[in-house]
Amino acid sequence: MSTLWHNPRCSKSRQALALLEERGAAVVIRRYLDDAPSEAELRAVAEALGVGPRDMIRRGEAAYRELGLKDASEDALFAAMAAHPKLIERPVFLKDGRAALGRPPEQVLDIL
Repeated sequence: MSTLWHNPRCSKSRQALALLEERGAAVVIRRYLDDAPSEAELRAVAEALGVGPRDMIRRGEAAYRELGLKDASEDALFAAMAAHPKLIERPVFLKDGRAALGRPPEQVLDIL
């Protein structure tokens, strides 16, 4: 089973979903803005991606500036993403314990 953390208003997220569907992938859609991942889930995804939380956070979001996250600790970044899921870079594709960040969208195909 595979899961896509998806925001239907995001063009990159829609493109990633279309690529997966074109290849016949059975994908569970998780609208992460409505069903925010926990800190533990975010940490697990960061580990699967092989990145830190700074590589998973949207630095251009107003909440990033408002929360003063520029010099925040990793713990604070994970907590901020869990509390404000709009900060999570999207889309994130999960399959069989592996993860891919869909930036660019074609990267989700790397773990298909």
